[in-house]
Amino acid sequence: MSHGLVEKASKETVSATSGGYLAPFPPRTVDLESQRRPSTLHDSVELERINTSRLQQQLTVGSNRSRIPREQWLPMGAGKDYPPPLPDAEEYVVEFEGSDDPMHPQNWPMRRRAIFATASEGVMKEFGFGKEVAALGTTLYVLGFSAGPTIWAPASELIGRRWPMLIGMFGFDIFTIACATAKDTQTIMLTRFFAGFCAASVIALVPASLSDLFNNHHRGVAIAVYTMSVFTGPFTAPFIGGFTAESYLGWRWTFYIPAFVGFFSLILMALFAQETYVPVVLMQKAAILRRQTRNWGIHARQDEHEIDFRELVTKNLARPFLILFTEPIAFLLTLYMSFIYGLAYALLSAYPIVFQGTYGMTGGVSGLPFIGLIIGEIAGSSFVLSLQKSYSRKLEANSNVPVPEWRLPPCIVGGVAFAGGLFW
Repeated sequence: MSHGLVEKASKETVSATSGGYLAPFPPRTVDLESQRRPSTLHDSVELERINTSRLQQQLTVGSNRSRIPREQWLPMGAGKDYPPPLPDAEEYVVEFEGSDDPMHPQNWPMRRRAIFATASEGVMKEFGFGKEVAALGTTLYVLGFSAGPTIWAPASELIGRRWPMLIGMFGFDIFTIACATAKDTQTIMLTRFFAGFCAASVIALVPASLSDLFNNHHRGVAIAVYTMSVFTGPFTAPFIGGFTAESYLGWRWTFYIPAFVGFFSLILMALFAQETYVPVVLMQKAAILRRQTRNWGIHARQDEHEIDFRELVTKNLARPFLILFTEPIAFLLTLYMSFIYGLAYALLSAYPIVFQGTYGMTGGVSGLPFIGLIIGEIAGSSFVLSLQKSYSRKLEANSNVPVPEWRLPPCIVGGVAFAGGLFW
């Protein structure tokens, strides 16, 4: 939802670049005619990126507070007076060197951009609780999923995508291990919630990173593949976890295995995943330039922003709810996606009841019907990907300005197929 708003607003700001930048940011002291003309330094693509980046900061973590009055400044010390201000502060702000700057995440080589309820029976027997309490473990995990983005999303706008994802993945691994070694019911429930809370960092921030890495021509492909993996992964758990829980390993290994995979993913992320959030990439570039030039006035736009707790709460907690209840399309899409997401996790509990209770299948075998859902996910994603060439042609014909309605046809087909599949 936020990416759509930023994309829409960025189109408006790009059309106004001939008159200057966004209001909260001071305009450059440059020739406007040279700014209008695409050049090797600032072409139209780079101007769009600059304005989009500044708009993202304005709508998320950028503080709009006025400068503190001079009489409230801390003293320099040793009787020193304050140094004179920079001649033109805007000239010290680091930007990218045109649309083909190799430091911009969207210009990285493709190989660099590409790195990125089954145990309930055993648990019930060991701890002596019923199916309702067992289902609570899945409920709390999903509840953690929903709560996590309220922390991880603002953090990614402050310090970038990489560290929140690393911290979240590490937390998921630790709490999953804690769940596997739990000695009582309350420990399982608590660790399940916090495992979901931490796992939400990857769920929430990977789409943001893909948006950083890919432009409008390729972003749809990346998001489609990512969405397929997000929905397909949980559907492999019932038969993998079912056979594991039935084996001599027992139910605890249904948590050990994801934790080990998570630690392996954490190592890969720590070694190969790099920062993709443009403002933080510019901060890194500014730090390199300061060391190379010994000019300590060089900085990135992100360095100028102060953390204002009130604005963080307003922009990252209150504003999403404001958009949700004042924008009908946002409300309806959120409602629809919430229903689909909730139903997907409800099936994880419903299938075992049907295929074990009614058809008498064992735990692992009762998970095999989920293969049908996996095939459907792959077929649906393939259908979306097949329309990418048509979308790219429309994008080129419209001067690379995306129209949200171009994405609707596969959604309509998918909505009809989804309803038909439920009745079937």
